Amino acid sequence: MSRANVLSRTEFVALMAMLSATIAFSIDAMLPALPEIAADLTPDAVNRAQLIITSFVFGMGFGTFVAGPLSDRFGRRAVMLGGAVLYSVAALAAWGSGSLELVLAARFVQGLGAAGPRVASMAMIRDLYAGRHMAQIMSFIMIVFTLVPAIAPTLGAGIVWTFGWRSIFLAFVVFSILSAAWLLIRQPETLDPGKRRSLNLWELGRGAAEVLRHPTVRLSLMVQTLIFGILFSLLSSTQQVFDQTFGQGDNFHLWFGGIALVSASASFLNARLVVRLGMRPLIRTVLLVQIFMSGATALLWIIGPSWGVGLSAYVLWKISIFFMAALAIGNINALAMEPMGHMAGLAASLLAALSTVGAVLIAAPIGLTFDGTPLPLSIGTLICATLAYVLAGRFVRPSDKPAAS
Repeated sequence: MSRANVLSRTEFVALMAMLSATIAFSIDAMLPALPEIAADLTPDAVNRAQLIITSFVFGMGFGTFVAGPLSDRFGRRAVMLGGAVLYSVAALAAWGSGSLELVLAARFVQGLGAAGPRVASMAMIRDLYAGRHMAQIMSFIMIVFTLVPAIAPTLGAGIVWTFGWRSIFLAFVVFSILSAAWLLIRQPETLDPGKRRSLNLWELGRGAAEVLRHPTVRLSLMVQTLIFGILFSLLSSTQQVFDQTFGQGDNFHLWFGGIALVSASASFLNARLVVRLGMRPLIRTVLLVQIFMSGATALLWIIGPSWGVGLSAYVLWKISIFFMAALAIGNINALAMEPMGHMAGLAASLLAALSTVGAVLIAAPIGLTFDGTPLPLSIGTLICATLAYVLAGRFVRPSDKPAAS
């Protein structure tokens, strides 16, 4: 397929960003509804309502393993549209469910559907762009991942307050229909029919082995896992830090939204820097900065800061973590996907699924060490950032090498 058959870059980025936002919207918009869901469906065990989030993530993780191979076989659009249908049907099932167990089952299936846009959109981007230009596209899309968490909880709260908690699932259906219709009407298929791959299990195994044998993919996987681990650790502990450490629980959504909005500028910065500086140097630079920031934060809490100094330092450090993610994750994905153009769907599946699962294994023990201060989190981040920096130093990309004299 020629580039003349696809959207303008601006519209393409907007469409891919909307498809990618499905996951963030599905998680963050649910948070304000959890207390009402608990009161209606599990009043005797209110903590069980949190499973509505984890069941979705579990379904998404499982779906990620299969969405990529399906997109390599049937095309990117088919998987994204099929995923949207599954996602919407599951959302309607959750809307009409009378028990928490049925809602959890529907959320699991909803996560399966959301995996389609998550993986196939990345493969579609790789079909059309490579190297630093792909990294630039990913930078623009990363803006969504910093803006949606700032907006979605407030939007979800407004929907719940106006129409009740069940209406959140109808909002998911509307969002999915709009994004799927845009894709269906405007974006042609990007996978060349001659490059479609079989779903034969033996061939898939061989393909997965080929992906994981590539040194750049392996390094990208490990570095991305560590960075995701830092992010998941931060997200799992940040509400407790604002509430228990600084007494800002009632204002948490305002702090979180403001930090997310400030951090959105990092994606614009990356889009400008990556073409000039290259992906590998930029990744190592932001990791080195994070090593310094995390070390300074840990030292500050060992000394024992005053309330005002501690809050300011924590907010600044949290912004630095979001900046690190925005300046690194898109570039890491571009590095990993560039040599995998012939099996972009499978590669995207493995990279997303394995890094997500690995990050949870890192984040869970770090989050459980919370002691009322950011000290355990900052030490865990320091360790992860240092390991990621060492691994990133082993990236070898021709596009990052200076031209031979």
